[in-house]
Amino acid sequence: MIIVTGATGLLGSQTVERLLERVPARDVGVSVRNPDRAAGLAARGVRVRRGDFTAPASLPEAFEGATQVLIVSADRTGEAAVAQHAAAIDAAVAAGARRILYTSHQGAGEHSRFEPMPDHAATERYLAKAGVAFTSLRNGFYAATVPRLLGRALETGELAAPADGPVSWTAHADLAEAAAITLAEEGRYDGPTPPLTAPQALDLADVAAILGELTGRTVRRVVVDDDEWVAGLVGHGVPQEQATMLLGMFHASRRGEFAATGPELEKLLERPATTLRAVLAATRA
Repeated sequence: MIIVTGATGLLGSQTVERLLERVPARDVGVSVRNPDRAAGLAARGVRVRRGDFTAPASLPEAFEGATQVLIVSADRTGEAAVAQHAAAIDAAVAAGARRILYTSHQGAGEHSRFEPMPDHAATERYLAKAGVAFTSLRNGFYAATVPRLLGRALETGELAAPADGPVSWTAHADLAEAAAITLAEEGRYDGPTPPLTAPQALDLADVAAILGELTGRTVRRVVVDDDEWVAGLVGHGVPQEQATMLLGMFHASRRGEFAATGPELEKLLERPATTLRAVLAATRA
């Protein structure tokens, strides 16, 4: 049985949908914090069980009978996130899974300036020592992040944010399909994958140009001082710690940590990857 964690989240839910196009529902199980939210999957024949990374005692039953487990990375950062991932890996090994997959990031690195990246790197190291076959999906940076960076750009005509660098913005839908294919065609990858990214890396100046084309308005890219930007977020109710963490994304992109692109995602999908322009157009619609 293939077990998918986080199956009611944005990436996990889409992965399950694409997986059900490839394997029978009876061969798919989901591990979710709230089984009620997965009632629709249960009605389609998917095995639904409660599994919570923060409550490791819930995981043995959730992973029972697993041949493969896809661990969708936690929505936390720091030691807590790594501990949750480690608990899930241990439970998958104990359940007898012959392969563990983990949704990592193309920028995973111990010395990254963006807090989630060292977490991914630490999880990959733990996974490599788990004693079973594994696949670390080196996903491109989620394109769904971009609309959150726009601020009031469409109202003011200015995309104001700290200095940045090119990022290989990649659609959730493409990465979900890639995960489903990798689960259904077991053994395609061993260890970390090549970067699973859209073919272009774009900075916020490129984003401003795309917005202008989509809206017919001029949108200028305006570089804001780091401290000023953080203060603005805090002033709008964002916790200081979270604002500082978000600034780390800009620091990392300046160093080129998210600039790598490659053909692997399109080869896996056997079609062109979704462009950032298409993601932004759909968001506006």
